[in-house]
Amino acid sequence: MFTTPDQFASSNKANVEAILTLANTAFASAERLAALNLNTARAILEDSVASSKALLGVKDIQSFVALQSTLAQPAAEKAVAYSRSIYEIATQTQEEVSKIVESQFAEANKNVASALDKAAKNAPAGSDVAVAAVKSAIAAANSAYDSMTKAAKQVAEITEANVAAATSATVKAVGSAGAKAKKAA
Repeated sequence: MFTTPDQFASSNKANVEAILTLANTAFASAERLAALNLNTARAILEDSVASSKALLGVKDIQSFVALQSTLAQPAAEKAVAYSRSIYEIATQTQEEVSKIVESQFAEANKNVASALDKAAKNAPAGSDVAVAAVKSAIAAANSAYDSMTKAAKQVAEITEANVAAATSATVKAVGSAGAKAKKAA
């Protein structure tokens, strides 16, 4: 009702740019995941060949147990590193998408506030109460959105700390199990 063709075109252009940015972010993330998976598959193949050659050279059970424990820790560490890399890619992608969404949300709020101000100027006398109610509702929605965003960021931080702790504990557990196996052999 108050939108000019130029404002409409500008809004559409901004929306298309935001969608393209989201698409580029998704493609970059998919590229990184594909590269990670390809490199991991190559490393697994090389490790499997080396492990098979080492196993073929085993002469007795004690050598087998010792070899098994030596191969277990690097494999576990590589699995943890792979998981950590996937988590980092996902986290970075989520952060980039969040920035885009937050910027779009801020722009939409600005546009709604501007439209409300224009509507209030052109509104008939006595409609101040209705405009104030709409502004209050928008402020409440913005406050709720801010609270949700803060809570989501806190959850992400807690999750990141838990992943780091679990990763560290896994590497330590595999390392101590490998050391015990070597002592037993």
